[in-house]
Amino acid sequence: MNFLFAWRYFKSKKSTNAINIISWISVIAIAVGAAALIMVLSVFNGFQSLVKSMYGDFYPDLRVMARTGKYMTLDSGQIAKLHQIHEIKDLSLVIGEKALLTNGEYQSIAVLKGVDSNYDHVVHLSRHIEQNGHYGLGVERAPLLVLGGGIASSIGADANSTVPLVVYLPNRNSSLRTDLQSAMNSYEIKEVGIFRIQEGFDNKYAFTNLNFLRYMVELPKDYYTEVAIAIKAETDLYSVKKKIQRQLGNKYVVETRFEQNQSLFTVMQMEKWIIYIILSIILIIAAFNMVGALTMLVLEKRKDIAILKALGASKKVIQRIFLTEGFLLAGLGGLMGMFIAFIVCLLQQKFHLLKLEGGSFVVDYYPVKMHVLDFLLVGLTVFLVALLAAWVPARKAATKHFSLKS
Repeated sequence: MNFLFAWRYFKSKKSTNAINIISWISVIAIAVGAAALIMVLSVFNGFQSLVKSMYGDFYPDLRVMARTGKYMTLDSGQIAKLHQIHEIKDLSLVIGEKALLTNGEYQSIAVLKGVDSNYDHVVHLSRHIEQNGHYGLGVERAPLLVLGGGIASSIGADANSTVPLVVYLPNRNSSLRTDLQSAMNSYEIKEVGIFRIQEGFDNKYAFTNLNFLRYMVELPKDYYTEVAIAIKAETDLYSVKKKIQRQLGNKYVVETRFEQNQSLFTVMQMEKWIIYIILSIILIIAAFNMVGALTMLVLEKRKDIAILKALGASKKVIQRIFLTEGFLLAGLGGLMGMFIAFIVCLLQQKFHLLKLEGGSFVVDYYPVKMHVLDFLLVGLTVFLVALLAAWVPARKAATKHFSLKS
C-alpha cells in the first residue's frame, strides 16, 4: 500500500509544476551521482588490476626470506619438502647482491639477481623483453645478463652489442684494509635482453645465472637470499603461506605478493576509498533537492494526509508513505545511474573512448573493470542517502496536524 501511494504521488500532476520539476531534478542528481561513483570505482579497479598484473610478472606469488640477516640456508631436503606441497606450481632459488655495471666510461649501480632456470616460470619476466633481445641466463662459466631498461639507457647497453659489459661485485673475503681493486671481483658479461615493466624495476634490477653469482660473491652452497614461489590457479594464497611457514619454521618469513608491496596496495586502496567518500558527500549534497521536493509534496498532500488520519491511518503509516516516496525517487535515480554507468563502462572496455594523455603509460586509455560489489555498495549508499533525505519530511507529515480546511 505504501508503494501504491508513493507511486501515485510521484506520477500525478501537482497543483504547482515546480514540485514535478524539483522531483525530476532530484532523480537526475541521484542518477548522476550514482553513475559517477560506479564509473570512478570501475576505473580504479581497472588501474589496480593493471598494476597487479604488471607486478605479478615481477614479484612471485610467495617469497621466502630469512627472518634476520640477508642470507638464509636451505638444504636439498627442505627444498624437496617445499616441492611436496601440492599447491605449489613451481619455485626458484635466488641470490641477490648489489653490483656495479660498466660499459666503457658509463656505469650504474644495480641489484643483480642470480636466478635458476625455473625463475621465468615463476614471474614471467620474458614477457617484457624488448624485441631486439631475448631472455637468457647462461651457465656458470658463460653467464648472460638481462637488465632493466633504465639501467641499459644509463650505460648505453644494447642486446645486439658484441662488446660485453663488466660487472663488479663485492669480495666477501676481503678485509677493511684491502684496496678498492682487491675488494671487488669483476667479470665480463654479455647482455642479451632488456626488460621494461615499470620504472622502479627498470632502473634497479638485472638478472643472471644463479651459480655464476654464487661463484662471484664466494657464497657457500645452500645459501640464498630468497625463494620465489608460484602457486597453482584457484589456490588460496594465505593458506599456502601458512603451510610453507609451518614447514620451514620461524627462522624464515613468508610474504605474499601483496605483502611484498604493502605500501603500494595500501595507498591504492586508500585512494579508492577517499574518492568514494568524496563522491558520496557530493551525492548527499545532491539529495538536498529531494528534501525540498518531499517537503513541498507534504504541503501539497496535506488534505490527503488529513483524510488518511481521519480514516484511522497511524502516524507510522503516514511516515512510511513519504519514506517510500523518498526511496522511490532515490531508487529510480540510482537505477538510472547504474544503468548509464554500466553502458559507459562497457563502451570504454570495448572501444577505449577515453584516452590517457601523454602516451607514456602501459596503456593509452583508461582501464575499466566493473565489480558486482561496487554496484551493491553504491546501491546501499543511495539507500542511506534516501533514508536521510526522506526522514525529516516524512516525520513532519506524520506528526504535524493538517485539516481539510487548510
